Amino acid sequence: MVKELARLIEVPEGVEVEIGDDATVTVTGPLGTVSRRLWYPGIEIRNDESGLVVDADITRKRHRSMAGTLAAHLNNMIKGVTEGFEYRMKAVYSHFPIQLKVSKEELLISNFLGERKPRSAKIMGGSQVDVKGDTVIVTGIDKERVGQTMANIEQATKVRGFDIRVFQDGIYLVDKR
Repeated sequence: MVKELARLIEVPEGVEVEIGDDATVTVTGPLGTVSRRLWYPGIEIRNDESGLVVDADITRKRHRSMAGTLAAHLNNMIKGVTEGFEYRMKAVYSHFPIQLKVSKEELLISNFLGERKPRSAKIMGGSQVDVKGDTVIVTGIDKERVGQTMANIEQATKVRGFDIRVFQDGIYLVDKR
């Protein structure tokens, strides 16, 4: 039986969810496996015949909101292993053409604002970065790692020491899917 304040999360076909003793939730689907420890005092995550249930024993506002947060994390994990996440970015330059190259664990950004030394942005584990012309596509199944990779790329091209109203060069987010 599901309580009134409990959050119900539907698990689609082809997706398996395992909940460990240490509150580690592992979601396995067609695109891969995502694992994460989801724990908060007074909140329980359990498998039910209708799906996953996130239930708060205490009805205080903080516990209700944390139950919603954990439910959102579970929804993102399920979406990641079924559809995946994709962030599209565009390299914008007006003064010096930016050259992008993907190495093992980082994106090298050469000739940014005419600098001789290339800048680098760390690619978080499990994320893939593809460069096609001036478009950068970041994909993966873990939303946090894909988003952090995108943020690393954007921060690596932050303009320092120049007027940002004139020098609007950089790599910026265009689309999220």
